[in-house]
Amino acid sequence: MENKGILSTAISSDGSVRLLMVHTTGIVQYAAERHHPSKTVTAALGRCLSAVALMGGTLKDPGGSLTLCLRGNGPAGSFTCVSDSEGHVRGCCEEPTAELPPNERGKLDVGGVVGREGDLYVVRDYGFGEPYVGLTQLVSGEVAEDVTSYYAVSEQVPTVCALGVQVGREGQVEGAGGYLLQLMPGADESLIPILQERVEVMPAISGLMARNVSAEQLADMLFGEIPHEVLESREISYQCNCAREKYRKSIKSIGIQELKEMADSGEEAEVICRFCGQRHVFGPEELQLMYAERLEELREAKRRREAKQQENGED
Repeated sequence: MENKGILSTAISSDGSVRLLMVHTTGIVQYAAERHHPSKTVTAALGRCLSAVALMGGTLKDPGGSLTLCLRGNGPAGSFTCVSDSEGHVRGCCEEPTAELPPNERGKLDVGGVVGREGDLYVVRDYGFGEPYVGLTQLVSGEVAEDVTSYYAVSEQVPTVCALGVQVGREGQVEGAGGYLLQLMPGADESLIPILQERVEVMPAISGLMARNVSAEQLADMLFGEIPHEVLESREISYQCNCAREKYRKSIKSIGIQELKEMADSGEEAEVICRFCGQRHVFGPEELQLMYAERLEELREAKRRREAKQQENGED
């Protein structure tokens, strides 16, 4: 399946209510093919990918990015997902093969595999200045409720988040997506019970995505009689930014003695990207070259320090 999805934005005619929607079936299936997760982790990671795509949908500055991290006490460990202003998303899970029995409702136990205790981190990097970091506690591990809580506590934005992933018997992703419904500053609070009523009667979002419900249909279901329009729909995709040169620099930056031992071992060094699973292999000759480069960099830095000290002494 193609690693593509759709992000759509709708707004009420008076600008008081904003709706962000994503259809991420292809993206979540692609992620499952990269990470080979259990069924429950597929659902959890898919919800996180959908959430970060929605949250990143408000990024406007080129080079901006948003990182969503859930660190719960469940067997899957931490979930980390990233989106950027270009509509690229990627994600990973610490223990993708973790699995639990169905919950009391016979559904995949996403809250259990994520963990119902822990923290949710959001890092907004605008490409300039210091990144904004928000932190809240997990409330359920079900992801959507945790994102809703984050907006209420950390950003003080009244928000309803719905996320869902429908996983087939063989582990295939049949439908995935979600939405953020938010009140804008100055919105008439009388809209709250109207929207709450609409949300309460909504079918499961995973089923809607499996049926390929359009952004216009989803917006009509949520807004009801409130005048609204879909402003735009744009393509998003699962895309990793890993590069061999980036990992080469990382290896060179380790301690000089450790790098020497790697170079002298005569063995290859292998780095596997946690987001896409791509293997980056560095052979013995390249490791020797990296060690020589690093050694020369340290010598040059020492020469500069000594020259600076001599200059200061002469002053």
